[in-house]
Amino acid sequence: MAALVAVSHFVKVRYEDRIVPLSAAPEAPVVLVFGAGLAPGGVPSPVLAQRLDTAIALWKSGKAQAVLVSGDNSDRFHDETRAMRRYMVQHGLPEQAVLGDDSGLSTYDSCVRAFTVFHVRKALLVTQRFHLPRALYIANSVGMDAWGVAADEGRPSTRRYAVRETLSRVLALVMVALEREPAYPAGRAPSVAR
Repeated sequence: MAALVAVSHFVKVRYEDRIVPLSAAPEAPVVLVFGAGLAPGGVPSPVLAQRLDTAIALWKSGKAQAVLVSGDNSDRFHDETRAMRRYMVQHGLPEQAVLGDDSGLSTYDSCVRAFTVFHVRKALLVTQRFHLPRALYIANSVGMDAWGVAADEGRPSTRRYAVRETLSRVLALVMVALEREPAYPAGRAPSVAR
């Protein structure tokens, strides 16, 4: 158990200095938003809406030219990327500024596919604070110059998320070390490299 906690701590602190408030975020070609489930009716869950609102604020402040939303569309009743794109367009982003990766089945898959399929080399990652260290570890480990902006600044994560995240960080370290292929490693996608 101590080894798991030590590995989780390593992942947590490795890129801690790359988590910045929205106002201090560097400019990047793209904001990468991770899926977080849908509420009844196929609309973004409250957690996902926080992420999308943060990405919208980054785009509107000129920090990025495009937003890549990455999520799961494993069945016809659960299409996170379509819901995320719709939400962003309804909140003022032009359709051409919002790209979708519907094969982002995990944080690892989203980061690897952003790098290999969408050619993202520098990005602002948007998710909740507890999730950012793992996302940053994966993204930077696969070759991206990634910075994190928390969608819930100042809000503490729950104990349940802390336990889950400890195990997920260990798994991320293993997946990076093994250079695991994403579930859907290839696909036609527009490049967001600029």
